[in-house]
Amino acid sequence: MKTLVLKNVTDEDLVFKIVETNNAALFAELYDRFSKVVFNKCYGFSKSREEAEDLTHDVFIRLFVKLRTFKGNSKFSTWLYSFTYNFCVNYVQRNAYKKKEKITVVTDQIKDENVFDEIDDVTLFELKSDKLAKVLTLIEPAEKMILLMKYQDDMSIKEIMEALQVGESAVKMRVKRAKAKVVKIYDEL
Repeated sequence: MKTLVLKNVTDEDLVFKIVETNNAALFAELYDRFSKVVFNKCYGFSKSREEAEDLTHDVFIRLFVKLRTFKGNSKFSTWLYSFTYNFCVNYVQRNAYKKKEKITVVTDQIKDENVFDEIDDVTLFELKSDKLAKVLTLIEPAEKMILLMKYQDDMSIKEIMEALQVGESAVKMRVKRAKAKVVKIYDEL
């Protein structure tokens, strides 16, 4: 019966109750609600299912410690997505640095801003998935993150703004630049 009561509690109220009581059973409920979503995000940044499972575990350990930083200014799910992305981006950057396998792609300065407008979603979706997967390993984690937020998670510009805490024009420009970079690298492979 207690489980039924928890199902009616909002994510935000559940988080505040966890912070207040430090109750592991309540945190388990939060885990049950979000573990699949977090796993899917981690899987997008990892090389294997096992690595994604480890990342998911690490995210939730870190989340338990950082949960009290959630202030309720946005939906918890938006905050958690941002938390997970930041964790994964940091993980990828740490691994790349440790392994000294970081690949730097030098792009030419694009003088004509209109070039970004030519890269529409149809062009991006027409890229072959195996080649696209390789390209996604070659771009910066932050660029990969924003593309995954937009296209894998189907987040709106407003949701991305909230998650990244940047303005609308910054989100739009980052998406355009990331798309342009993906298409450019794709064409060079």
